[in-house]
Amino acid sequence: KGFSRANLMYMRAFAEAWPREEFVQQAVGQLPWGHNIVLLTRLKTLEQRLAYARRAVEHGWSRSALGMHIERRLLEREGQAVTNFDVRLPKPQSDLARESLKDPYVFDFLALADGFHEKELESGLIAHVEKFLLELGAGFAFVGRQYPLEVGGQDFYIDLLFYHLKLRCFVVIDLKRGDFKPEYAGKMNFYCNVVDEQLRHASDAPNIGLILCQQPNRVLAEYALRGIGKPIGVSAYDLTRALPTELQSSLPSIESIEQALATDAEGDNA
Repeated sequence: KGFSRANLMYMRAFAEAWPREEFVQQAVGQLPWGHNIVLLTRLKTLEQRLAYARRAVEHGWSRSALGMHIERRLLEREGQAVTNFDVRLPKPQSDLARESLKDPYVFDFLALADGFHEKELESGLIAHVEKFLLELGAGFAFVGRQYPLEVGGQDFYIDLLFYHLKLRCFVVIDLKRGDFKPEYAGKMNFYCNVVDEQLRHASDAPNIGLILCQQPNRVLAEYALRGIGKPIGVSAYDLTRALPTELQSSLPSIESIEQALATDAEGDNA
């Protein structure tokens, strides 16, 4: 019976967004129309749309998954962690490892009160391990929590241990509450040395460490990782999803809400 007005407008927007035929052939043309509407309405630049289109084709994302990843700014967070991978890992392993980490990680599926303990954070992540794995990204396989290591007659425990199927290496994760401290890098270097000695197979790539803090100071982290022998990354984690800047600016402030409520109350009293 013909196209609706909305569909005609989307078709025009599609043609304006993808003026070059090779873009359509490479990625966009391999996605259903609903996916393309999400790309057109949720992203502003050609580079963003093409990046998310390629990733959606690569991983077979559904329309809802594509929208979720855009909302959570997945691609914008990838490769942003502070690392020493460029000097501790060979190419292209260093690039692949860097792109496998995010900054920040968003753990908005947890309900933790202020003043929570690191054990509570760890327990919450394991209780929601499926969502945790989705946030970590493709390739992470869970190995263990409080993974035991015996060194020199003493017992040590890794907060979380993973194996990355694409990188072919162990990933040691240390959870910290509060700001990053330089001594965290030395502790992670120790853990990576022990995992390298006790768990790494001859065919595995060098294992990497990831320190997750609430407020990592990037300058401190960069200095702390210099001279460290093992490949280590430092990232932040958020317990609530940050609103996009353009949305924040459109929301009323607390002061304006209070003023409006006071005005309404005066009107009712009158």
